[in-house]
Amino acid sequence: MRAYLSAFRMRRRLEFQYRGAVLGGVVCQVFFGLILIAIYRALYAGKPQAMPLSQITSYVWLQQAFFRMLLASDPELMDKIRTGSIAYDLCRPLNLYGFYYVRIMAQKMTGSLLRAVPMLLFAFLLPEGWGLMLPASAAGLIWSLAGLLLGLLCVSALENITMGFTMRTLDSRGMQALLNLLMMILAGNILPLTLFPDSWQRVITLLPYAQLLDAPIRLYTGQTAASEAPRIILIQAAWILVLAGIGLLFWRVNQKRLEIQGG
Repeated sequence: MRAYLSAFRMRRRLEFQYRGAVLGGVVCQVFFGLILIAIYRALYAGKPQAMPLSQITSYVWLQQAFFRMLLASDPELMDKIRTGSIAYDLCRPLNLYGFYYVRIMAQKMTGSLLRAVPMLLFAFLLPEGWGLMLPASAAGLIWSLAGLLLGLLCVSALENITMGFTMRTLDSRGMQALLNLLMMILAGNILPLTLFPDSWQRVITLLPYAQLLDAPIRLYTGQTAASEAPRIILIQAAWILVLAGIGLLFWRVNQKRLEIQGG
């Protein structure tokens, strides 16, 4: 366990070095957040929807604040797989899947928090109809934080499955692009899942992508009542176990068949 904690801390410290990237990310996501809210305000001016505008704006800011949690990947691991230098990691006296799982988790968590804190402070200062609303309840806030942590574990498991495919193909672009597309649409980043047809929501809210950010945000805004939080947490935990199990099995099979070329 100490080795995994060390890997987590080292990756976290590495993320702190990219201050310029953090600043650029904050500016970019604030810009897109304001553009999206302006679009929704224009939409609501013509035809109000069932979801209140205050919840829409909060949904947008929370999605933008934790955008990096969805799309960040580990370029170092991709390069190691491509060049064959992952062979050195095979000599480590620990589980390779667990080692890279904690690394990607540290990368996503640290990068997200560095961007989310200033963005959410800025969003709280904006006027009503543009900014971030307070949580619907104290219980909703606590449950949403728990859901956000489980969402982090879930997206890290998804990322490691993608890396498992990269070991087979040596090119992560195809699988990474597919995963990013699914997460952008089915995690609610492009359009809040609440605005999808009810018949669609019965399916897409049960998929693993909805557990990443949509489920915690719904708990925060009150779209999902705090009394339903245990059910949401159970769904998230179940997906974490399923995805981590698939990823671990995939990596073990890959390691048995792994061929390293070079001199």
